[in-house]
Amino acid sequence: MLSLLGVGVLLAGLVARRNPLLVVTAAALVAGLAGGIAPLRLLAAFGKAFNDARYISIAFLILPVIGLLERSGLQVEARSAVARLKALTVGRLLLAYFALRQLTTALGLLSLGGQATMVRPLIAPMAEGVAESRLGPGDPDRAALIRAHAAAVDNIGAFFGEDIFVALGSVLLIQAVLQQNHIAEAPLRIAFWAIPTAVVAFAVHAARLLWLDRTLAKGARRP
Repeated sequence: MLSLLGVGVLLAGLVARRNPLLVVTAAALVAGLAGGIAPLRLLAAFGKAFNDARYISIAFLILPVIGLLERSGLQVEARSAVARLKALTVGRLLLAYFALRQLTTALGLLSLGGQATMVRPLIAPMAEGVAESRLGPGDPDRAALIRAHAAAVDNIGAFFGEDIFVALGSVLLIQAVLQQNHIAEAPLRIAFWAIPTAVVAFAVHAARLLWLDRTLAKGARRP
C-alpha cells in the first residue's frame, strides 16, 4: 500500500512541471523504498532496466548530434556541395538515395537512414539545393513537394528492402500472419520471394522520381 506513494510523487512532480526524467526516477525510488525493497536491490533494478534499453537510449543520443551539426551549417554545406554537380537533378539525387536505402536495408542495415538522421538534415536540403541551382529560386509549394518526395524514398526503400533480410522483424511478422491462416512458410523463402516485390517497387518509384523532374521543370517555366 505504501508503494502507492510513488504515484503521489509522480503526480506532484508533473503538476509542478519539474524535469520528467527526475520526477519518474524519484517516484520509482519512493515506490521501491516504501515497498520494502533494499536500496542496493533497487539500484540494481535501475541498472538492469538501463542496460536492457541501452539500444533505445543510444538512438536518442544521435538527435542532439544532428542538431549541433545543423547549427554548424550542415544543411548549407550539403546544399552548396550538390549544387556544383552539373548533371544532377532532384529526381536523380533522390533516386540514388532510394537505391542506396533499399539496398542497405536489404542487407540488414536498417539504421543507415531515416527521417530524422538522413532525410531532414541531408537529403531534403540537398534536393532543394539542386532545385535552386537548376531551376532558380522556388516557393513554399515546391519546397514541400521536394521534401515529401525525399521522405517518401526513405519510407518506401526501407519498407520493401527490409522484407528481403531474413533476420528483420517484418519477415517474422509475415510468417506469423501466414501461420494464422494455416500457411507454413520458412522465413528464408518469404525473404526470397520479397525480392520481386522490391524490384517492382523500385521500378515504379524510380519512374515517379524521374517524372518529378518534369513536374518541377514545368513549374519553373510558369510565369
